Amino acid sequence: MAARTLAAMVVTSVVALHVQAAGVAVVPLSSATTDQPPAPWRVVGIPGGKIPITRFAMADVDGRKVLRVAALQSYGNLVHDLPSGATATGLRLTWRWRLEVALQGADLYSRQGDDSPLKVCVLFDMPLDKLGLIERNLLRMARVASAEKLPSATLCYVWDDNLNPSTMLPNAYTSRVRMIVTTSGHQHLGQWIAQSRDLAADFRQAFGAESDALPPLLAILVGGDADNTGGHSLGYVDDVRLEP
Repeated sequence: MAARTLAAMVVTSVVALHVQAAGVAVVPLSSATTDQPPAPWRVVGIPGGKIPITRFAMADVDGRKVLRVAALQSYGNLVHDLPSGATATGLRLTWRWRLEVALQGADLYSRQGDDSPLKVCVLFDMPLDKLGLIERNLLRMARVASAEKLPSATLCYVWDDNLNPSTMLPNAYTSRVRMIVTTSGHQHLGQWIAQSRDLAADFRQAFGAESDALPPLLAILVGGDADNTGGHSLGYVDDVRLEP
């Protein structure tokens, strides 16, 4: 058992080094050796524990180990912190996802419907002096109260049931999060959909009015939530990569 565990650790390290050589180091989800996502992926929920946490587990689908994201009146993110000073310059964010059970009642323009069955987000460390005074002070207070290093700008790619692909909008709760719909509707249920995004171009579209430079990266995350709609959804996400 010890030898098998050591071998798995070596494989994971080699895979991570390979990814680092090609882009920014992101440990592949498919390198998991148990039913839990591999380190440094970690689950983060709403502080206080009042809202159930979306369930993340590894599953075998079509002969490949992928992440299972099951939301039931819940909220949660699977976060992968990135090395200090990591940059997205010249990199693309790529992944595959697959939705099995669609979320009913979502409306990203309202707080009551602000849920997504699947999302992949990039967290940026944009300088605070790029923010307005009120937003800057609010973020500073939130960072003091949180155990997490909260980002000053977050770009989320979402699967939405209603909005057309390429729709971009601010989060209903905070303008520090901008969302881009990349997959929409029911016609793709049960199918793997590949995504590839130019991070620099998308950041300029979402936050270009606030920053003329691409800030360093803090983390990437995979999530799914159904706490505002009170609904449920089920989907899968394959490896998320940052590469040229």
